Amino acid sequence: MKKLLTLLLSFCFVATFAAKPKSKYVKISTSKGEVIIRLYNETPLHRDNFLKLTKDGYYNGTLFHRVIKAFMIQGGDPDSRNAKPDSALGNGGPKYTIPAEFSDSLFHKKGVLAAAREGDAENPSKASSGSQFYIVQGKIWTDSTLNDVEKKRMKFKIPEWQRQVYKTIGGTPHLDRNYTVYGEVVKGLSMVDAIADEPTNKANRPNNDVKMTISILKKREVRRLEKELKKTNQEMVKTII
Repeated sequence: MKKLLTLLLSFCFVATFAAKPKSKYVKISTSKGEVIIRLYNETPLHRDNFLKLTKDGYYNGTLFHRVIKAFMIQGGDPDSRNAKPDSALGNGGPKYTIPAEFSDSLFHKKGVLAAAREGDAENPSKASSGSQFYIVQGKIWTDSTLNDVEKKRMKFKIPEWQRQVYKTIGGTPHLDRNYTVYGEVVKGLSMVDAIADEPTNKANRPNNDVKMTISILKKREVRRLEKELKKTNQEMVKTII
């Protein structure tokens, strides 16, 4: 009986560590640091496309070609790889788009990964670019400024719990339900701030190229990361209490 119990416990231990992680994570590395991003399972089309392109090395050597402080940093244009300083960027990508995957629970708080796209006139369905993305830096909002943006730029009321996030963490609320959000930074948010601080030209391209390399975290890296994140969250809760 004791041997059977030991065998069962051993099996459970192995199964726990062999289990496939529920989420996929990617790492974006640059000269300004690196971020780790968790891709949302609620947006499977965008998640799987990003993973495929990353696995193929599609993003490696491309630039964060459009940077606007207190707004976002944008990349994913294959034409930006080895682009000359005066090159017009922002139109490159695979010859397909991805259907919008909007969710009221996924919004433009600071640190989220979202898909770039053509404007509404050319793209009424709001389909996403096949490769271009941005990471939100945004800014801190107040009830007054949120009320103002609701009135002037949005066709809905921002849920109260999201307003609290915009008032503490910050973000870009006027993009909600217009651009698909499909991931968020879980580690290394300082990289976004560092890139957003870069001086840019009139086209919002950094004067000094910021190249990226993107990789997919392996299972053992994910387990280590999630253990670290769980510990950090527990410590935060203790601090609040």
